[in-house]
Amino acid sequence: MFQKELFQQDLFRIGDKIVSPGKIQDMVKKIFMLRSQGLSQQEVANSLHLDRSFISRLESIGELRKGKKIALIGFPLENKGEIRKIADESGIDFIWLMDEKERWEMVKEKSALDFFDEVMETITALQQYDTIIMISSLKWKKLAEALLTGQILFIELGISPITENCFLSPQEFKQVLAKVDLLQGVQVEKEGG
Repeated sequence: MFQKELFQQDLFRIGDKIVSPGKIQDMVKKIFMLRSQGLSQQEVANSLHLDRSFISRLESIGELRKGKKIALIGFPLENKGEIRKIADESGIDFIWLMDEKERWEMVKEKSALDFFDEVMETITALQQYDTIIMISSLKWKKLAEALLTGQILFIELGISPITENCFLSPQEFKQVLAKVDLLQGVQVEKEGG
């Protein structure tokens, strides 16, 4: 009976110990929160009475990628859900994908001043990214190059003005991600293969 109750509460008996995965999860979240606030591994270890090597191992287990901060902007995308899934799995830091309807709703639902403010806030936020992957028409690439300081990787969806959703080949997208080493261990097939 006691074993059954332990299992129902997500507790596990391991030898003479009762272990709570929830308690472990809370501690891991606390570790990552402190690390993301800029504390060193040693500072976190000292404050939580842990070994620094334990924190290092946790980070290695959860690491998706190392390196630069990467943003993804794309519109108007027919298969934005599929592209978002690939981007999420690749660890892209900022993702903003829209279809044609969402793009026009964003413009129509705001006053000119509110729209301009939102665009300027987005441009300001994008300044912190080292690489921006842009999926759009050439017109938007030129604008991004003029306004942003990071490297722009561009995937052209069509000639401006684009008035319909466009399909982006997931393989083409993966090939661009491979250029910035985001697909560690992911097979990138050639088109048609």
